[in-house]
Order: sequence, then structure tokens, then C-alpha cells
Amino acid sequence: MPAIRPRHDHQPQDLPTTTYDVIVVGAGPTGENVADYAVRGGLSAVLVEAELVGGECSYWACMPSKALLRPIEALSDAQRVGGAREAVTGPLDVPAVFARRDSFTSGWDDAGQVRWAESAGIALARGAGRLTGVKTVEVGGVTLTARHAVVLCTGTRAAVPPVAGLADSRPWTSREATSSSEVPARLAVMGGGVVGVEMAFAWQALGSQVTLLERSERVLAGNEPEAGTRIMQALRDRGVEVRTQVSVTKVVRDTAVTLTLDDGSTLEADEVLLAVGRQPRTDDLGLETVGLEPGSWLTVDDTLRVEGTDWLYAAGDVNHRALLTHMGKYQARVAGTVIAARAQGRPLGGAWSQHAATADHRVVPQAVFSDPPLTAVGLTEAAARKAGLDVRTVSYDVGSTAGGSLYADDNPGWAQLVVAGDRLVGATFLGPGVTEMVHAATVAIVGEVPLQRLWHAVPSYPTMSEVWLRLLDQLPHG
Repeated sequence: MPAIRPRHDHQPQDLPTTTYDVIVVGAGPTGENVADYAVRGGLSAVLVEAELVGGECSYWACMPSKALLRPIEALSDAQRVGGAREAVTGPLDVPAVFARRDSFTSGWDDAGQVRWAESAGIALARGAGRLTGVKTVEVGGVTLTARHAVVLCTGTRAAVPPVAGLADSRPWTSREATSSSEVPARLAVMGGGVVGVEMAFAWQALGSQVTLLERSERVLAGNEPEAGTRIMQALRDRGVEVRTQVSVTKVVRDTAVTLTLDDGSTLEADEVLLAVGRQPRTDDLGLETVGLEPGSWLTVDDTLRVEGTDWLYAAGDVNHRALLTHMGKYQARVAGTVIAARAQGRPLGGAWSQHAATADHRVVPQAVFSDPPLTAVGLTEAAARKAGLDVRTVSYDVGSTAGGSLYADDNPGWAQLVVAGDRLVGATFLGPGVTEMVHAATVAIVGEVPLQRLWHAVPSYPTMSEVWLRLLDQLPHG
């Protein structure tokens, strides 16, 4: 993994003061936004960060992973269009792919992010922040005090299951998978969730022989079954060996990594990528000093305030409401605005106001940068039924629309809507180019647009959004 290169020390002893209105522990996208919105609201704020300002997303997750995947998607899109595919005669330029990825991480140097914080009027303290009591955080031997709030935005790390030998085998996590510039000849991927699927596509395209191991019957088990089945077939079509309903029982690293599976077989690889879930970074935050359990997820209300306190907040992955960068930033905007309002004695609004995280319950959009891509928002059919909703679904092949057929020859696209009453509650789109289509569904669900009105949202012709017309035509709309 590349070396971390923070270029500005900003040690606690160099801070102009040790008392701030808001102390934010964790300077990833969530923490940055909490501090920014608090400062916009008239408060002072300090960010406390032990690694790189910009956090996991900027250096080891969203940005480098999508930078790795974008050239693969672009090449695949070209190969799906007659006339363009004939012009694409060579393989990926792997060093160029890595160089482009590195540019998006600024070479794992956070100087640019630090300059942004300074320009926004946010103080920065380098070091591991730890609660020492109510409204106090110790960092680098210095105690910082908050007048109004401490906000924990420390995110998550890869979970390591209790498999014999796994921890000692030096497995890759998402960090190594997104930052390595060496292509392993053989890569075993443990887990068929988003990280496992995206990195299986990426490293197969970059030259690895990839085997993906998934405990359930299909990959992306949290999505619609049809979508998971189609993505699994796409992986196999590209040469990834996908083994389902199988678990790893033992891992040994010698000259190679040997995985023993619960069906009695073994698998050899040069690297093993661990992608079986996340755990909160709360084990060494001093939670015990304020009556909370170290290592636990932090339960919050809709203002992101930790239950049982009137000064401690937790935003982003660490509260386990929606483990996605964009939802963490959404929560951060709410938290920063709420803290400023409370500090100034202003009343708070309720659900769907700027003072309440509401969309992270049932209106969470997500894009999986697989090949083809998958994007979804809201509830799956199964989740909706589990929630007690009486729902119906409609689906349509995107390639059967004029826009879909123009976008890609033999377009593998597929779309589904989940409807309860006269409202959309979920949507899934699969296929080349669909990642930019999900926001329309997000707006429809958040806005609770009735089907009768949604029917009048006419898609431009000939675009892939024509699939909306084909889907809505299957539903009564008054």
C-alpha cells in the first residue's frame, strides 16, 4: 500500500486555542461536512485526524476504486458499439490505469484537502482523538474542549471473521485492493458484496485470474435477485470463477495463500481480498469514559445525536444507518446545521427538514460500478414486503427501448420498479450507462410523486430514460 503523505503537521500544540464550539473526530467526507456546516452556521470547529484529511473515500475507497473501474467501463462501452469495437484493438494500458488512479488520490498526499479546510476556516489537529469525558477530546497529549458538541465521524474498517489463519495471512482489504500497483497472478475474493464484486471486475480486467467466494446463492444479495443473478453471470462471462454457497474455514500463507473451503476443497492464490463486511472504528475512542461501549456501533436519533447524550453526535458509517459516503455527507449536513441551530437557540424542524436525517431510512441510492453497472434506490421488493407494504413490481429490458438499443448493441440492461399504492418505493437499473439514471427515481421517491403525476414526466427520445415510459405503462395511473 502506498505511503501516507500528510504534508502539514498541524499538531495540537500549534492550535490557536484548545476550546472550540465543535470538535469533529475524523476528517473524512462526513467529518469535513459537519465542520463546514457548523462553521457556515456561525460556530468554530476543529477537525481531528490521525491519517489523511479526506478519509477512506478519497484515498482507499470511492475515488481510487472508481478510477480503477472507469477505464474498464469505457473500454467495455466501446466494445458494445459496432464501429467503435473495431477501433478498439488493444488491451488496457495497466500502468496508465494505475497512474490515472494515483492522480485522483493526489499520490496519497492530503495537502489539497488541508488547504480546503484552512480556506473554510476550520482548524486541524493531527493525531488520534480520544474522548476523556463530557465535551473533551485528547489528541497528542493536548485536551480539546467543546462548548457545544463533539461529533464522531471515524467510519469503519474491514471486518476480519474468525477464520483460522486468516488474520495472519496478511489479507488484502479494500485499502490494498484499491491502492496496489502490482497485479497478482491469482486473486481470491472472499465476499460477493459491492467491494468484492467491483474489485473482482477490476482485477480480472487488469490481468488477475480471479476466484470469488460467496456464502449465499448469489452475489449482491441485498439487491433484487434478478440483478444479482445477471451480475454473477457477467462475472463468469469475463472469466471470473464464482463459487456460491461456500465458506472459507482456514487460510495459510506460505509461498502462496491456500484457502480451505467448507466443501473440503482447497484454493490457491497469490493474494486474498477480504470483503465480508465492515466494523466500526470505535474501539479506541474513549467511549467508556462517557458510558458507552468501545467497539460498538453508535445509535443516534434523526438529528444524529447519540442516544442518552445532549452533546455527542455520530455521523456517517459509524452509526450504521447507511454505510455510503453520500449518505454520510447527507447526515453531516444535518448534524452541522442542527448543532448550529441548537447552539443559537433556534427551533428545529421535523422529518424532511434540514434538521432531520430522513432519507437514510428508506431512500438510499447506491451505484455498483460492475460491468454492466447496477444502480438502485429505495426498497427491494423483499424489503418492502418485510416492512409490511403491499407492493407490486414491473420490469422491462432497457435494450428493448430505442435509446437502449442505440446506446449499446445487444444491450443487457434491465429495470424494475417497486410500487406501493400510487407511490414508487424502489427502483433498480442494470446496464451500461445507467448510473446517471437513478437520481430521477430518488427524486420521485423522496418527493412522493403520485403515479398519475409521474406519468406526465415525459422522457426525451431516444434516450435510455424511455424505459420509464415502458415501466409506467404497465401500471394504472388514473
